[in-house]
Amino acid sequence: MPVDELTRLRRSDRAMGSEAEIEALLQRAQVGYTATCVEGQPFLHPSLFWYDASTRRIYLHTALEGRTHDNVLLNPRVCFSVAELGRLLPAETAMQFSNEYASVCVFGRARLAEADDEKRYGLQGLLDKYFPDRRPGRDYRPITDDELAITAVYAIEIDGWSGKQKVAPQ
Repeated sequence: MPVDELTRLRRSDRAMGSEAEIEALLQRAQVGYTATCVEGQPFLHPSLFWYDASTRRIYLHTALEGRTHDNVLLNPRVCFSVAELGRLLPAETAMQFSNEYASVCVFGRARLAEADDEKRYGLQGLLDKYFPDRRPGRDYRPITDDELAITAVYAIEIDGWSGKQKVAPQ
């Protein structure tokens, strides 16, 4: 299926207004969900992640063994998503209850980062995102070559994305 078809929104009136809004949500979201599929069996993997705007890639890490690793090797096509919940919106009838939200859906290909430089870059980006006040060499020992050797770092090459949101009047 072409990426344009994958990223088309049913409710175009809820589309995020710009790619900058999509990138902002990817940068502030705390948990991302990577969906893989092998032999018709979907698998969803929640993880910490880092969106690198300079390369337009998503980095995450997991073990060198497991379903995410096996699935990516068999089928690199993935869907990655983040979401955040806004205000809950009560109403006078059950059918009108609602909520504010923002979400991004990314389509692309995941690959295992092989080069130590890229693995270190991806891992350091994760540390910088989740611990922005801490610095290697000052607050903790930097990542060692032995640690890189036992860690799988994945880069999601983005083919396309869409973002949608609902913001209710105050």
